[in-house]
Amino acid sequence: MARTASVVTGLFAGFLLDTDQDIQGEVDTEVDPTGPTAINTAVATLAVDSGINLAPIPPAYVVTQNMAIEIWERASVVKYPLIQVYSDRVRNLLTEKFRTFSGKIRTVAEVRVSQDRIAGLEDQLRLYVDAVTQILDANRGNWGQGAFYTGGYEVTFDPVKQGGKSFLQVAKVTFEVDLSN
Repeated sequence: MARTASVVTGLFAGFLLDTDQDIQGEVDTEVDPTGPTAINTAVATLAVDSGINLAPIPPAYVVTQNMAIEIWERASVVKYPLIQVYSDRVRNLLTEKFRTFSGKIRTVAEVRVSQDRIAGLEDQLRLYVDAVTQILDANRGNWGQGAFYTGGYEVTFDPVKQGGKSFLQVAKVTFEVDLSN
């Protein structure tokens, strides 16, 4: 079961960090830290369209781990904006007979934004979330390795809270991927 969740989170993180802009759905095995990633291309386009200055998200800040931010901030230096990709529910529904696993993996892309002032924080967060949902929309269908994304998602926004000396706001983009192996 843990492998199934890892497959899906790894595939989606790969879509976010994909540096090959010519072929949709093809995930590069190596991320070029200097090249434009899919998430940063979407962020740059949204920033120009909205007139709001958005910082790019370095590949190191797209992580496939589910960890409470309080623990993470104590364990290491955390910089924002940050995207955490993790699976929070795995359901083996056995929809396909004679398969070890055929079910749904609920996956979360948690977007975290922080700054020293409250003004504009939510606007920035909404644009980063729009960039994540654009990546999801562009990658509907077969993800390979038995994963298939049908296209639905849900977005929830948490209220702004104090995060150290700054303010922090979090949004969660939740979606289900069908997996069969």
